[in-house]
Amino acid sequence: MSAGHGMRKQILTWSCILLSFALQAQITQRSELGFGLGMFTYTGDLKRTYSLSASRPAATAFYRANISKVISFKTALTGGKLAASDNRQPIDPFAEQRDASFNIFLLEGSTTFEYHFLDWRDDKRRLRFTPFLFAGLSMFGISGVENKTSEYSNVQLAIPFGGGMKYVLNPKWYIAFEVGIRKTFFDYLDNISDENQAFKNYQYGNKYDNDNYFFTGISITRTFYDIPCAKNPY
Repeated sequence: MSAGHGMRKQILTWSCILLSFALQAQITQRSELGFGLGMFTYTGDLKRTYSLSASRPAATAFYRANISKVISFKTALTGGKLAASDNRQPIDPFAEQRDASFNIFLLEGSTTFEYHFLDWRDDKRRLRFTPFLFAGLSMFGISGVENKTSEYSNVQLAIPFGGGMKYVLNPKWYIAFEVGIRKTFFDYLDNISDENQAFKNYQYGNKYDNDNYFFTGISITRTFYDIPCAKNPY
């Protein structure tokens, strides 16, 4: 083997090593897939405030794109039960007489932006967690409810917003806890609204107070790395 050939081989070897280091430096955490378990919690005419007695199991699957070090865009599909009853901790004597209940399935599709307060993925940081906030827009559909009136559709819009905490397990995996409310423009999640109070059957609620629901859950996320292709400098 000639000296020139050996030199070219060494140059090629070192070039490959330097190129790999350069590419590794450009690796970015761009795409994420995740899955979570939690619960839906209803608030409305049957339950005025957040209560575990009005919570039912729910699950979510999502895709997240990291736009920058602190901002992410997330699309999610979340489904689960939503239920409450006047029999369990009635809010007042009127609710005892009303004796209403509901048990439905809710499926939600949402798009949200997340803001992270810390640059939590920086390997030089000793802290491997960050609090975050999110807000966006969602659409949900409900089934298992008897539509007493044709005035509404079973598919409605909502505004999701909330916050949580994320923690890095390793460069590819992290876990997160979140709690968020879905502010709806809808008063029939519980199938109770403004009926004729003259009949004294107690089957009515406050028409000026829309129903809402929460999602509280823990998720695990897998991060996928983008490695940009080398560009020709000439």
